[in-house]
Amino acid sequence: MPAEPHPATAQPATADRLPLRRRLLPVIALLLLAPWAAECSWGGFAIDDFLPVLIFLGPMYGGAAILIRETARHLGAGWPTIVLLAAAFGVLQAGLVDQSLFNPDYLDDTQYADTRAAAEATLVPGLEFSLRQAFDYVGNHIVLTICAPIVLIESFLGADRRLRPWLGRPGLVVVGVLYLLGSLLIFSDSSGRKGFLASPLQLAFAAVVVLALIATALLPRWRHPRPRRAASTAPDSTTSGQKGPARRAPHPLWVGLLVVLVRFSTDLTPGWAGVGIALALAATVGGLIAYWSSRAAWGQRQVLAAGSASLLIAAAFAYLVPPYSPASPEAALAGDVAVTVITVALVGGAWWRLRRASPAPIPAG
Repeated sequence: MPAEPHPATAQPATADRLPLRRRLLPVIALLLLAPWAAECSWGGFAIDDFLPVLIFLGPMYGGAAILIRETARHLGAGWPTIVLLAAAFGVLQAGLVDQSLFNPDYLDDTQYADTRAAAEATLVPGLEFSLRQAFDYVGNHIVLTICAPIVLIESFLGADRRLRPWLGRPGLVVVGVLYLLGSLLIFSDSSGRKGFLASPLQLAFAAVVVLALIATALLPRWRHPRPRRAASTAPDSTTSGQKGPARRAPHPLWVGLLVVLVRFSTDLTPGWAGVGIALALAATVGGLIAYWSSRAAWGQRQVLAAGSASLLIAAAFAYLVPPYSPASPEAALAGDVAVTVITVALVGGAWWRLRRASPAPIPAG
């Protein structure tokens, strides 16, 4: 869902000068939405586990989402920076914090123990981690933990606040400490890392990947995007030497369908071939969306379509997958219904807010 900031807003920004209550409202919303989207939106927990997920995972997932969003907005950067930082968080979380990426027994005490054979079919020699699981773990953190919650919360805000930071330096320090404490809790808890410790080589590999992604995300090029060509109604003329009208961005529906296509590609075929197809398709779709985002009339509607599509697909599949821990059929079904209601309310509300705010395309970052 990369989109370049509007040229007028592609500069480092200062935090809102609104009253504290109004500035903190989107922060708290993102703090709660990130863990719910990461672990509950796809059916990972029954309804009676929703609250514990928000309490125990909110500081880590929500803190990461806030820090990533605020870093990009303070720098005046756009979605390429957010996506790259989200990927760095995904590797950090799965490789260094709970170390699920390297722990072959991580899912053995859950209802997903039968996925172990498929994961071992794509083990990377020497590093002993499953490329299939890496794609799933990191990919889900990118689209569900970080990007979808940020897109939804920003879509509820007015265009004048959407690309601006919410927090100043003191607020960022508080969120940073909250994130570190939440990560330390998962690392040290018996149900978090599950007593497993990756090898020095595995930890070094994960750390290098995280640093490389962060360094790439902070490159100056993401803070100086090329301005979009303005739409023109002038006819194309090959005889006068004038360029034709700028191509307009596609309808949001097409953007959302591309994201859905990537989701379904992960199950096309098992083994290395399946991972290769999924990676190639994800890269192609990401590149195409990045290209579209430079066109005239690309706005928050297209960004919301990309972000909400992943959440809607997750909610739809929640009825087909079991929660991590066994639950009564009533509790599991209640959780799935709650997921549907919450997802539809969030996505529908965000679309309503955009339509109500302005009928014209809104520049998106």
